[in-house]
Amino acid sequence: MKFSESSFNYYPFEDIKTRLEAKSISLPKDGPSHIQNPEEKQDSETDEELFADAMEGVTPISKNNRAERASSLKLPEGSREREDAEILAKLRDLIQYGTGFNISDTPEYIEGTGYHIHREVARRLHRGDYSIQAHIDLHGLTAENAKEVFEKFLNWAVTTGNRGILVIHGRGLSSPSEPVLKRKVVEWLTRGPWRKWVVAFSSARLCDGGAGATYVLLRERPVSRRVKIKPRRPFIA
Repeated sequence: MKFSESSFNYYPFEDIKTRLEAKSISLPKDGPSHIQNPEEKQDSETDEELFADAMEGVTPISKNNRAERASSLKLPEGSREREDAEILAKLRDLIQYGTGFNISDTPEYIEGTGYHIHREVARRLHRGDYSIQAHIDLHGLTAENAKEVFEKFLNWAVTTGNRGILVIHGRGLSSPSEPVLKRKVVEWLTRGPWRKWVVAFSSARLCDGGAGATYVLLRERPVSRRVKIKPRRPFIA
């Protein structure tokens, strides 16, 4: 190795140059052998050959044991006609008789219970488990007149022992905001003096007026004043 005294530069390959000039190191004439890049290596096997190698030793399944693709089942014309007839019959029954229509699933449905009464009683009342012995129709009356008629009717019902009654008030579809008489009936049954006589009430079935009428189940005697528990709030869908 040699250092230049003037610049102190380092020349690490100067000895190699000297030795090469003296031919003390011999290099191969042909130069370094070519090294193949792995990325340049191409697979000579085709896809078909690779698949054949992978499937070697596999036995094909016979046609008798193969699972056929399920095809869509086409109903005969007679079945389609019967199905269409059944749908039309159900639609006709729904329109004419209300069959298949449940009032309790609509926003117009109402129900409520009195002191210490389980809600299931109101549901049973709606299903028709209790007999209805009398009814009153408040159609066409103002709220004030309807209240007077309502109170006279309930007074007569508890006096004569008619425990299951029907109050027809209409659905109030012609009212600008809400069904007035229907809301009033709920108010009279839950907030007025008659709440002590109420066991339960619910919207009627379609055969008795549906959402335009209310079943009421009355007690044999009013709840004692010593009972301080408030009645359940009415359920209005």
